[in-house]
Amino acid sequence: MSYTNKTALVIGGSHGIGLSTAQLLVSQGAKVLVTGRSPDPIRSAQAQLGPDAKVVACDIASLPSISTIVETASSFFGEGRTIDLLFINAGYAALEPFADVSEASFRRTLDTNVFGAFFVAQKLAPMVRPGGAIVFTTSVANQMGIPGMSVYAASKAAVHSFVQTLAAELVGAQVRVNAVSPGFVKTPTMGVVGASKEDLVEFEGQGVKGTPMGRIADPAEVARAVVFLGFEATFTTGQQVVVDGGLATLRLH
Repeated sequence: MSYTNKTALVIGGSHGIGLSTAQLLVSQGAKVLVTGRSPDPIRSAQAQLGPDAKVVACDIASLPSISTIVETASSFFGEGRTIDLLFINAGYAALEPFADVSEASFRRTLDTNVFGAFFVAQKLAPMVRPGGAIVFTTSVANQMGIPGMSVYAASKAAVHSFVQTLAAELVGAQVRVNAVSPGFVKTPTMGVVGASKEDLVEFEGQGVKGTPMGRIADPAEVARAVVFLGFEATFTTGQQVVVDGGLATLRLH
């Protein structure tokens, strides 16, 4: 499939699922703007994506930073409704038992995953073309109990609610709103921050053991679902596509 002359803005694309999505889109001819938070991953992503993409800094927990990315997108894609796919993927997850969650960690998780996701959508939705799409990243954590992910799961449940409400509000603008809901995904951090190497190994092992397909996802497998929702699922809105190897729904014994 060719996406020549298509445009995409990937919020949170300097590594993992976001980077894999940007790579897939660039390989198919799309013009892609990517955001990241930390300088080293931003530089690495730019080197991997090459000249057909631009990678810039954005902290979605900050309204001024979101305003800056709106300006950058207008400059990069042009004024008006010029974005075909807005992928809101940036997030924060800490692997913390319920009893150990601090106020700072709680606030950072919600500031990024809820506040940030909402206001990115609010500020950038007017730039999405008729027939275009907004795709959020949620998580199977909001469908099942995963120890250590209480605040993260709650934040992603909020995002799932956004998907349904925004789909209803934006249908008149001919903008589809959906979500991709991954299970365990193979990335250097396994999607969590601040965990020790030992904790990450244990977390990945839990994912492999608990996933009926007997492995965890490659980021490219989730990226293909994102691109499907963005460009091919033209009669789908308000939905959540689960990419989890059967984790949330299958119980094999």
